Amino acid sequence: MKETNILEFKEEISKSFLKTVSAFSNYNGGTIIFGIDDNGKIKGIENPDKRCLDIENRINDNIFPQPNYHLEVDDLNQTISLIVNPGENKPYLYNSKAFKRNDTSTIEVDSFELTRLILEGKKINYEDLPTSNIRLDFKYLEQKLKEAISINTFNKDTLKTLNLFNNNHFNNAAELLSDNNSFPGVDIAIFGKSINIIKKRLLLENMSILKMYDLAIQTYNDYYQYEEIDGSYRKKIELIPEEAFRESIANALIHRAWDLNAKIRISMFEDRIEIMSPGGLINGITKDEYISGMISSLRNPIISNVFFRLGIVEIFGTGILRIIHSYNESINKPIFNTSTNTIQIILPVTRSKSDLKTDNEVIYNLFKQYNELSVSEILPLVPYSRSKVKDILNKLKEENIIRKTGRGRGTKYHI
Repeated sequence: MKETNILEFKEEISKSFLKTVSAFSNYNGGTIIFGIDDNGKIKGIENPDKRCLDIENRINDNIFPQPNYHLEVDDLNQTISLIVNPGENKPYLYNSKAFKRNDTSTIEVDSFELTRLILEGKKINYEDLPTSNIRLDFKYLEQKLKEAISINTFNKDTLKTLNLFNNNHFNNAAELLSDNNSFPGVDIAIFGKSINIIKKRLLLENMSILKMYDLAIQTYNDYYQYEEIDGSYRKKIELIPEEAFRESIANALIHRAWDLNAKIRISMFEDRIEIMSPGGLINGITKDEYISGMISSLRNPIISNVFFRLGIVEIFGTGILRIIHSYNESINKPIFNTSTNTIQIILPVTRSKSDLKTDNEVIYNLFKQYNELSVSEILPLVPYSRSKVKDILNKLKEENIIRKTGRGRGTKYHI
């Protein structure tokens, strides 16, 4: 058993655990087990039932507001588990400071992160805050609304209906959708054969995020679509599914953290597109939930609602599923990477089974029959040497056709 982001061991009961209680309460919760050393070796605690009262008193006297937790005693191992739930009334402070987990350690949050926790505790989104820009124009938004839902008039009542104007103030969501948007925009780079060759650079800023979306789609159309003429028929060919790109850009604009001073980066290569969006997953949402569409909360609900009304997105939370679905006929699939501060979506150029070389196809077909395979399990099934099998597997992995999990003898490959 090892320490993780949500699991910490304490050999003794000392005040240091209170920082971790603050961190778990402020974010995704977690467990502290007393009576286990840093290496995961069970040492036990003397009189664990009595020591539970000591833990409770320390928490109640030092953490404000009161965190949500409970204690469990393991009589066999003489250990105490302190289970801390994510709190509703953030920030949770110890010695007037808020803490967070950084891998297996606990550190103090900076002023920027503290502001986020305060807003989260007050149930306020950053997009709700009043903007300092009091003179905003909405010609592009007006145009898009007239095209999508055929509105006859566009005035402040329209903006109020969209929750962009409240208490005689425009909010940050209003500025983002305005023609005077001063927030960081979208940086698009089109690369050649390597990352050292930049064919074109586009910086989309000082415009509505709706216009950024449209210009990004236009750039995609220029580089990843073409027409094929067959007799009297014209057929549109998409190297990368347009639906996947549309959903990825909408996802980046809707779900990014707009309080971060960083641009959305779109890197266009000959074999893929990479979209990097500032701001990781919302607290409490795992990567698996994100990919499966199980998103119960939105970082920017006002902006999301406008995109929904304009028909840019459909049901909230289904965008990732639609990206995955658009690659159903391709042997290589999109990749989703998440970290504390970014979300990355990689959209490869689609490939069919016919694109594979014969040897590669033989290996690929095995994964249609078996859920996952190791090199040793593949060898009896093919007429190739171990080194050749490894070369083919590495090639398929590089092309995002298969994935590798585990290490050493536990290494497995799967689609």
